[in-house]
Amino acid sequence: MFMSISTTGSAESPATDLGFLLHKHPGKVQRFTTSHGEAHVFYPEAGDEVCTAALLLDIDPIALVRKGRGNGKGRGGSPDFALSQYVNDRPYAASSLLAVALRTVFRSAMKGDCQLRPELPGRVRPLRIELPAVPANGAGEGGGPAMVARLFEPLGWRVEASAIPLDGDFPEWGESRYVRFALASDAVRLADALQQLYVLLPVLDGAKHYWVAPDEVDKLLAAGEGWLAAHPERALIARRYLSRRWSLTRAAMERLELARLAEADDREVEEIDNAVDDRPDDEDTGTTLSTGTTDSSGTTGTSESTESTESTAPRQPSLAEQRRTAILAALRDSGAARVADLGCGQGELIGELMKDARFTEILGVDVSARALQAANRKLRLARLPERQAARVTLAQGALTYTDARLKGYDAAVLCEVIEHLDLPRLPALEYAVFGAARPRAVVVTTPNVEYNVRWESLPAGRVRHADHRFEWSREEFEAWAGKVAAAYGYTVELRPVGPEDPEVGPPTQLALFRAESAATETDPTTTPEGGETR
Repeated sequence: MFMSISTTGSAESPATDLGFLLHKHPGKVQRFTTSHGEAHVFYPEAGDEVCTAALLLDIDPIALVRKGRGNGKGRGGSPDFALSQYVNDRPYAASSLLAVALRTVFRSAMKGDCQLRPELPGRVRPLRIELPAVPANGAGEGGGPAMVARLFEPLGWRVEASAIPLDGDFPEWGESRYVRFALASDAVRLADALQQLYVLLPVLDGAKHYWVAPDEVDKLLAAGEGWLAAHPERALIARRYLSRRWSLTRAAMERLELARLAEADDREVEEIDNAVDDRPDDEDTGTTLSTGTTDSSGTTGTSESTESTESTAPRQPSLAEQRRTAILAALRDSGAARVADLGCGQGELIGELMKDARFTEILGVDVSARALQAANRKLRLARLPERQAARVTLAQGALTYTDARLKGYDAAVLCEVIEHLDLPRLPALEYAVFGAARPRAVVVTTPNVEYNVRWESLPAGRVRHADHRFEWSREEFEAWAGKVAAAYGYTVELRPVGPEDPEVGPPTQLALFRAESAATETDPTTTPEGGETR
């Protein structure tokens, strides 16, 4: 199998700089041993104006058969190995064999390393990559030249692709499953081009010559860093790269979605995938208010001395439990049947909603994949009867972007969510929830910062959780709620949650928004200042 990489240049920036980028001298023919044969790198032309590097992979059919034993269809390998031992297309058509050779021969180039000319890898230069024979199997997913365009054009490549006929002398036989194509770009770095080929050649083929193990997810995400998360065909790429192993594909998609959301918010993945604490799954979310209350954030106060462990007094509900009770009461008052829990965390509220038959459809959304996995485990969705499990859907998403999945619900809940956003990002959430999704009711809870003085273990001036970007007083929350209600055509009712202190109010404050009549609804297509859509 064969591939060529060409570039153009000038006397000031000679095309032979390609040799520095590939770490292969243009004046030499070099040979490399791979697990299935030998790879040869040579330069058909090398001058200041044009330079072409070629990779020729010479497959050893005997080694291919010996190393491929057992890699039939049943183990995730190519069916070609099971159907034909010595007569197949593997030595001739670019597939995962060529992808592995790329990584073996051009490892430093794929990393973007160049010690002799460190400034070169970061530059873009004209590139043209040609592959004369590549399997492009559709399997119901639209193969052929169309698939080549779907995979490479979103990455900035100009694609020239054509199907190879089964036999040129007999055109009536139609086209084969193979295509020849060329990629051209003035905006793609060489390192990125090699990483893209490493991933997409096996995707085009739809099969691999080796067993696809769980570590293939890490390989996919490493090679796809910076481009795969935003690719419109990322689901197709993950599915075919991982040989349709659904458990691996699901894991890859969750991590890709998290990377996409982190990039959109200009944050690190670890910053937004932090919704799971280190407590055991069965640990209570908080102690009682009378003996030292723990907010859902984990901050504990000790307004009274701890009771004896031998006390027979009934346990008072924790603040987290009281908060869920207040939210359920607000949802019942609104008459909601279809509820979206936005920022659902580990699913504590969803568990309570599931106990009430009036809530016929429940959607849980969170930016953290780990939180959703914990919610799925705690709610035991896989073990529930089919009808009960069908009431609940868990989905990954960022609440600062409009999302069609959120439309049509009777009510949405933002339980201890808004304080985790930077204030400049809050208008985006307001529009996404109140403007675009526009449920008939919205329930919002948030800490009352005035009550913090009652937490003896909370230092003065500190918020209740390290990730809280702000905490509002009752006056500030009322002003925000009134502004949002007026902007989006809702009425709002404020309710206390927890014991109400005569001086500082309740520990948690709740706002119940109800949509006004259609005649006074705001136009959901209008985005306010600071709002974002996707």
